[in-house]
Amino acid sequence: MNVPQWLWITSLTVVCAILLFDIVVLGRRPHVPSKRETSIALTVYIGLAITFGVGVFVFSGGQYAGEFYAGWLTEYSLSIDNLFVFIIIMAKFGVPRELQQRALMIGIIIALVLRGIFIGVGAAAINQWSWVFYIFGAFLIYTAIKLARENVNHEAEDDEFEENALLRWVEKRFPATKSWDSGTKLRTVENGKKVVTPMLIVIIALGTTDLLFALDSIPAIFGLTREPYLVLMANIFALMGLRQLYFLIGDLLKRLVYLGLGLAVLLAVIGVKLIMHALHENTLPFLNGGEHIEAVPDVPIWLSLVMIVTILGVTTVASLLKSSHDAAKGLPVQESDLTQLSTRQHHHETTGDEQSRASAVNTSQSQHDASEGPDRD
Repeated sequence: MNVPQWLWITSLTVVCAILLFDIVVLGRRPHVPSKRETSIALTVYIGLAITFGVGVFVFSGGQYAGEFYAGWLTEYSLSIDNLFVFIIIMAKFGVPRELQQRALMIGIIIALVLRGIFIGVGAAAINQWSWVFYIFGAFLIYTAIKLARENVNHEAEDDEFEENALLRWVEKRFPATKSWDSGTKLRTVENGKKVVTPMLIVIIALGTTDLLFALDSIPAIFGLTREPYLVLMANIFALMGLRQLYFLIGDLLKRLVYLGLGLAVLLAVIGVKLIMHALHENTLPFLNGGEHIEAVPDVPIWLSLVMIVTILGVTTVASLLKSSHDAAKGLPVQESDLTQLSTRQHHHETTGDEQSRASAVNTSQSQHDASEGPDRD
């Protein structure tokens, strides 16, 4: 795929303009986005991704269009893992609900920059050493087995967020406050001293944590396309709608009880495809004398796209059938760990708000009684 420099520049400029509009216009005031707002924004982002794929089809053909759609769907489905950890981070740092949208926006922008660097490194490694596909494939299969085992054994996810080295360094190097009174500011003054706010800590946590998830999602998409331009645009479109998914999480994921197993199958399929591709273009001297193994077929992109859509479709339908079956029998509807954590966080925030309002009412009532005391006497 021949991507001219002007197209790279134009694409990145348009993306930056959209993100700038999102921050300056849509996120100009801290608020909890309504379902209508998130639904419209999510529809626009999905529409842009579909339109981009159509453009790739028109100008570069069905092969590359299929590679983009397969990569985009894969990145979008794997982004569910990001949402789970994002909720843990928000709960750990006690981010007020109305400030979460701002933190997510900036955190996602940091994630896009870091992923762009990661994609560049990955593309360079693949072009230099074709055997990298063996490593990518083996890692994805290992991740798939680990994820499937956790879901089959119903192993509970750790609800504690473990801070990475960069986050620990920032907290140790710079004095910080735990108060959210400064809102969306990154720095403030407390007791006459300049300190960093929890908003800065949360943004760093969101951006750097996403990079850890790129360790499996980036190799996965390189198993579907070797075009850096398509890899980058698929990641951009997947992350651009991540914030909306976060706020729609209760409605979208409440009944996707088999989501973990579906993602495990998806990663395993792509991992096997990567290894088959590596064998098909083998250059390792201890395998077949360093010659390509032509007997191993190279899976076409149309088949990869069909398998991805089928896996996600079966996962969704099976989850809904399981939830409906449990509901019909009067059994408690099993919810994904993601939804349970989201519910606990919302309950914690609601309880905190109620306690604050109750405290304010009691204080106001005490002051009122005190002011009326002399008159009653």
